[in-house]
Amino acid sequence: MLKEPRIRRLTISTFSIASSANPKVEKVYSNNFKIDIQIMRILLIEDSLSLRNSLSLGLEKLGYSVDTAGTGSEGLSMALLGSYEIIILDMMLPELDGMTILKTLRKRHLETKVIILSARSESEDKVAGLLAGADDYLSKPFSFDELTARLLSLMRRGAVNCLNDQVTINSLTLNIQFKTLSYNNGIINLTPNEYKIVECIFLNRHKIVTSEMLSEFISGSYDHISKNAIEAHLSSARKKVRESGASLPIKSKRGFGYRVVEANEINT
Repeated sequence: MLKEPRIRRLTISTFSIASSANPKVEKVYSNNFKIDIQIMRILLIEDSLSLRNSLSLGLEKLGYSVDTAGTGSEGLSMALLGSYEIIILDMMLPELDGMTILKTLRKRHLETKVIILSARSESEDKVAGLLAGADDYLSKPFSFDELTARLLSLMRRGAVNCLNDQVTINSLTLNIQFKTLSYNNGIINLTPNEYKIVECIFLNRHKIVTSEMLSEFISGSYDHISKNAIEAHLSSARKKVRESGASLPIKSKRGFGYRVVEANEINT
């Protein structure tokens, strides 16, 4: 189902989301937080109505713009005619299977990023999908957090342009293009993993970020970063930010994960 572009103004808690002159860009404000968001357009091709509806609803709540298709032929038509940053593609589809869709897109030199969803988890199926041009492969069943982490991983690799270059929270500025964190125009020298953890949590400002999401964001699908290692990286990042004269606006929620906090919540 193809949705018409919408320009909206919403109020969520203390945050205000207001459209800018560019209908694909929204600005989010609070007393201590400001970010410009360029909405990522996702095409979800999935024949299961319940899964299609639940994924679409969850992704839209995170701020993505989602179009859906329930058959392979409809999905291929939308993929070729629409402008999407990412396609989430089921393999077992009526009318036209996912592998045929993927090969057709690549044959036509369409470089939209593709995440495969499949009940097939054997390594040869994953290899076949990746060699056919997929950017990631997610076996069913999967958690919504894992899918979110895969989307963020594509973003981190520069695969999609869903955000403007900078995110500013409590005078700390994250430059996504140059992979730096700064305070009062001074660069805070984070290690690559420290930076990735901060980036992932900043980009998920409205939700809890689990250790599993952070591990996926840091190392991708084929490695695992332990919770203890994440805590060590965060502790080091907090120390470096304190030495610069600021406080890192990230707080752990025991048993759940990490979240962005307002200035008056931060324990210095």
